[in-house]
Amino acid sequence: MKILVTGAKGFVGRNLCSQLNNIKEGKARWYKGVQVDEVFEYDLGNTQEELDHFCAEADFVFNLAGVNRPQHPEEFMQGNFGFAGTLLDTLRNHKNSCPVMLSSSAQASLTGRFGNSEYGRSKKAGEDLFLTYGQEVGAKMLVYRFPNLFGKWCRPNYNSAVATFCSNIANDLPIQVSDRSVEMELLYIDDLVDEMISALTGKEHRCEFKGLEVLPKEDGCYCYCPVTHKATLGEIVDIIKDCAASVNPDEGKVQTAMAVPQGSLEYKLMTTYLSYLPKEKAVIDLKMNVDQRGSFTELIHTLNNGQVSINISKPGITKGEHWHHSKWETFIVVSGHGLIRLRKEGTDDIWNYEVSGDKIQAVHMLPGYTHNIINLSETKDLVTVMYCNEVFNPNRADTYFDPVEKK
Repeated sequence: MKILVTGAKGFVGRNLCSQLNNIKEGKARWYKGVQVDEVFEYDLGNTQEELDHFCAEADFVFNLAGVNRPQHPEEFMQGNFGFAGTLLDTLRNHKNSCPVMLSSSAQASLTGRFGNSEYGRSKKAGEDLFLTYGQEVGAKMLVYRFPNLFGKWCRPNYNSAVATFCSNIANDLPIQVSDRSVEMELLYIDDLVDEMISALTGKEHRCEFKGLEVLPKEDGCYCYCPVTHKATLGEIVDIIKDCAASVNPDEGKVQTAMAVPQGSLEYKLMTTYLSYLPKEKAVIDLKMNVDQRGSFTELIHTLNNGQVSINISKPGITKGEHWHHSKWETFIVVSGHGLIRLRKEGTDDIWNYEVSGDKIQAVHMLPGYTHNIINLSETKDLVTVMYCNEVFNPNRADTYFDPVEKK
């Protein structure tokens, strides 16, 4: 399949073209039944001759070209309606009745706060033009009205509040929220791209609109992405600030991973926030607790699932020699050669596990079992990833000294 994407250098176009090319190159294999042979990327820098060639060859068209922040209001109609006519006329000249997807906007509803929107009028005119064209030539039309889009590569301080919030907070710049109670409907870019790729195989979601309300309908004139999120401006800002605090904690504090279930708004805002981090914030110093035996560094805390640390032991060093009532740990040697030993309290039987970075294994430190870890090498450090089910609490350490091997 040869696919034409207009507005290819815009926010949606860039993300879509990236994934289409990933499919073409065999890097994204989970889209069943989708074959991409060529991606024609068209934007302002391309010529009419190139558009002519692309329209002659295309098996599917994603029309993402448009204007949303012009210097003069009349440019809305020129950019959002004028180019649409050029595109459709070019397809018509080549007698190419392939499916065409149009990116429109919720403002095209011309209801509520969008009642006097020049941008909305231009988008509605484009919708009508496409739907009429589809009827005239028998081409399948897929008209999507997007709510507020967000995700990586979105231009901040332009037409996306989320992009502006993420960018400003990441760069320690002020943000302005006039009314925290205003609700927004958000559509994450990856969800939109997945919907558009589904449309290539005829699996788009169809609907009708009643104002801004989506009414799913199998034979509807319009299309929609079924995965969106509703949140107030205040809630959005608070989540992004939590993301910032999690990623870049105050000096001396351990990074705490947020609870970000996959598919949640928190997950998508965290991903978006991270994409705006400046170079100096993409690295953080960790506190290394160093002594003559080596070092112990807490990598990350979680809210409900404990912590992960790195332990480095010098040659010949033994660490541990303690047990816990309720706490449990998992030791994973990733470099070096060591011995992990466990003994159940009140018994003499010792369990020995010889471990090395050449064969990575996870060894559980069981509650009620005293344990240690010994670096068997005379020359190399022993590096161990250590997971503990709870974040260390110095006021209730649940750690009791007792050597594994009684003298």
